[in-house]
Amino acid sequence: MTVVLLSNFLNHHQLPLCKAFLSTEGVDFTFIATENIPQERLDLGYDDMNHTYKFVLCTYDCDENERKALELCNNCDVLITGSAPDYYFRKRVRDKKLTFKYGERFFRTPFSYKNVLQRTGSMLKHLIPYQNENYYLLCASAFMPADCKKYNLFPDRIYKWAYFTEVIEYNDFQSLMGNKKTASILWAGRLIGLKHPDASILVAERLRENNIPFELNIIGSGELEDTLKEMIKDKGLQDCVHMLGSMSARDVRRYMEASQIFLFTSDMNEGWGAVLNESMNSGCAVVASDAIGSVPFLIRDKKNGLVYESGNVDELYEATHLLLTNSSYRTNLSYAAYNTMLDTWNADVAVDRFLNLVKAIKNNETCNIYDTGPCSKARVIEIKG
Repeated sequence: MTVVLLSNFLNHHQLPLCKAFLSTEGVDFTFIATENIPQERLDLGYDDMNHTYKFVLCTYDCDENERKALELCNNCDVLITGSAPDYYFRKRVRDKKLTFKYGERFFRTPFSYKNVLQRTGSMLKHLIPYQNENYYLLCASAFMPADCKKYNLFPDRIYKWAYFTEVIEYNDFQSLMGNKKTASILWAGRLIGLKHPDASILVAERLRENNIPFELNIIGSGELEDTLKEMIKDKGLQDCVHMLGSMSARDVRRYMEASQIFLFTSDMNEGWGAVLNESMNSGCAVVASDAIGSVPFLIRDKKNGLVYESGNVDELYEATHLLLTNSSYRTNLSYAAYNTMLDTWNADVAVDRFLNLVKAIKNNETCNIYDTGPCSKARVIEIKG
């Protein structure tokens, strides 16, 4: 079976999925990249993966590669398309060849007539003309089905998907847990408005007021960096809140492995949020906003993490306070989070399930194979905002 993943460029969030396809017997896999990796990402330390791996075909390198890419897109057994120009898959979809579109939610900003008109125009151009019974959606956001329902897109053809980050199976997970720093809290991401890093500092302020021992590390850089530093100084939190700046993805994982609690405070503008995958895999007890695209898929509230109402700092504080003062409960959540990633939400499981779904579609069998996890049917969840 020839499988093609078409997107703008390869990154470390897609690499595990590519490797899982490559390691599957009977699958001939190609990743087609239509763009150079942006310079701003290279400046942040990202690798140019487009030219690192032999399974990547870069359309922009030469005319011959462009020709090969179009031929592959038209003739492969299965095409998965992400962010890429329509002309690569237009003919294929109209010929009703099996195609999967993956993406995040359409409406990230709060409702306004302007953004509704903009998104409707985009869907009229890029999605609605290609609708047919052999075109399916893999949603990397729990809120995508609600967006689709507004326009009757992909009726009964929407499946749960994700950004499948590297999942590490630790040789001695118990030792990893035992070596975590006591009362350690981590926040990681770009220091920008939609991610609300200031919420973690407000929580730290209340913890200090209530004499709860803790250490908060904030990893990242961005436009709010100076503002956050001033907040920490003004509130007298320099001894317990540390801003560590930007660092490599590998180093961020080391901090996750050493931290007991991870705060994920983004609003509805966070499409997926791969730090959730990574922190759960690292054995963190996570407190996450309910407006983030990955949260309803990955977290079962009070079972493998805690979910709070987006923007509600009181709820965020109460959840963090609970984890700091109830070590057995925190540990149970951490183990459950780790097992969620190890057993269900990883690239190997996703590829196995995806190929079973493809087989069912091709054989006109039931396509409702899985109850939960990757490739299970995605239900409509009320959109936040």
